[in-house]
Amino acid sequence: MRKLKIAGAALNQTPLNWGGNLDNIILAITEARQQQADILLLPELCISGYGCEDWFLSDWLAEKAWNTLLQLMPHCYDITVCAGLPVRINSHTYNGVAVISNEKLLGITLKQNLAKDGVHYEPRWFEAWKAGEVIELNNDNIPVKAGDLIYEILGVTFGFEICEDAWRVNRPGYALKQRNVDLILNPSASHFALGKSSEREDLVTKSSAQFNCIYAYANLLGNEAGRMIYDGDILIAQHGKLLAQNTRLSFKPVNVICCLVDVDNVNASEQKPLTDNKERHEELTRAVTLALFDYLRKSKARGYVVSLSGGADSATCTVMVAEMIKRASAELGWLEFSRLLFQDKNITDYHQAVQQLLTTAYQATQNSSTTTFEAAKQLAESVGAVFYNWSVDDEVKSYTEKIENALGRNLAWNTDDIALQNIQARARSPIIWLLANVKQSILLTTSNRSEGDVGYATMDGDTSGSLAPISAVDKPTILEWLKWAEKNLGYTSLKLINQLKPTAELRPGKQTDEDDLMPYTVLAAIEKEAIQQRKSPVEVYHALENRYKDKAAIKKHIRRFFTLWAANQWKRERLAPSFHLDEMNVDPRTWCRFPILSSAFTEELNELESL
Repeated sequence: MRKLKIAGAALNQTPLNWGGNLDNIILAITEARQQQADILLLPELCISGYGCEDWFLSDWLAEKAWNTLLQLMPHCYDITVCAGLPVRINSHTYNGVAVISNEKLLGITLKQNLAKDGVHYEPRWFEAWKAGEVIELNNDNIPVKAGDLIYEILGVTFGFEICEDAWRVNRPGYALKQRNVDLILNPSASHFALGKSSEREDLVTKSSAQFNCIYAYANLLGNEAGRMIYDGDILIAQHGKLLAQNTRLSFKPVNVICCLVDVDNVNASEQKPLTDNKERHEELTRAVTLALFDYLRKSKARGYVVSLSGGADSATCTVMVAEMIKRASAELGWLEFSRLLFQDKNITDYHQAVQQLLTTAYQATQNSSTTTFEAAKQLAESVGAVFYNWSVDDEVKSYTEKIENALGRNLAWNTDDIALQNIQARARSPIIWLLANVKQSILLTTSNRSEGDVGYATMDGDTSGSLAPISAVDKPTILEWLKWAEKNLGYTSLKLINQLKPTAELRPGKQTDEDDLMPYTVLAAIEKEAIQQRKSPVEVYHALENRYKDKAAIKKHIRRFFTLWAANQWKRERLAPSFHLDEMNVDPRTWCRFPILSSAFTEELNELESL
């Protein structure tokens, strides 16, 4: 009878934070040993951090990772530990996982398939290892085999698929099955996206059936390097049966789960209760709040500042910060929460924390309404945030008069509409930046993905900020989430905001976003086909024509979308860093690249009109 107690650990690591990363690894080993685990699986590249980017091309980083591995080895007594690190061989870097058993280094498996789509650029930094090849390394007079290896402990054989390896047609699992391994381990740095956990769970469970084995998976956790969020998923399955899964998106830096597995009889293996919540709105909340928490503590800023307009986007950012405080303090406890975010202050309750961490301001112009002011004020007061309000009309007047004097004419709405709208948004920027600087806080940019698609934002105005937490989420999702938050999270002060139509309030009279652009649901539908599926205007039309009765209108919307998309790439290049939250985003530094200068789909849009 072969039994093995398998542990997986989710770690909240930081690139190049050698001491902090090592401390988390040692804590995971200690917890796993306390639970009498035989083997512990740690996430991909957990020693160095996954997000080191071009530093992976250096010699010294791999040397530092190796030295940290040597520091780790003495802690691996009475347990087998699998830890990810970059490995430098003949001036090339490989993505590896080291296996240490009872303080002895058994080998280093190297990744065979590199992630190269969407947010991933691994081929820029790493070389793919060839299946079946094994070499011997000798670092610091320590000989070790590296490459495509299998291992054995306690009569159980095991091998690895490293993250992307498992998602490819030519995955190593097939060869491992032929080599009769009992256990496949998958250390991963699999970024968060809404709904992705279900796909991952399906992959792990089906892989355990397909390869007739035990399959264990451990993911990174938290906002590691600024943009990507990792959900800390730990999964253990056997012969098509999911045995264990942790609760994802924890605020704790180390999460360990263990499962006692009967290698030869799945029915005798331990079955852990599966309690993870995959509801879309709750998942979005947990991801954003964790990302905000990590960004704040890793940047060592003193809080967040929001230009609170009374609209949906700034309300979402405000509620997310408030919810971050609630959730993080509840899970960590006030002592640990205060230690991480208030090094020099003793914060003991929510009111004190939100007053320190969340500052809002309503910045009115002559086109602002009392309705949006009341909506902003009610929300800020209900969550306990600091709330200021002022008018920027004097600044707008000063700017416009200077230009009028220079041009020798008055600016008017019928001739200078966009310029007059933009100067109001831009006049707000210097003062809110000043407030953020005085507070030593992070100014949040509140734009969403739908606005990013079509450039419906003022550069150096409402785009001002150093972090854009919701710019990877489309507007319909934001509007749905706010209604959910009002009902399910108890933010009743969102009621007024949820009743308003989205508006920039920069033009006299009635102005709405959808009148300026198109219905947001239509924009999102076009975006999915055009950007995510990369279809031409004609292909987008054929994909959508049966969903809308007014064919001329949908053609008009498609033309407008593609025209604005092409014209506003320069804006997307300058947007603040954003969290990756959905299956796509339009941040050119992560998911979607496009030329700043192009023909703007001239021929393709002419083809559309000819239909």
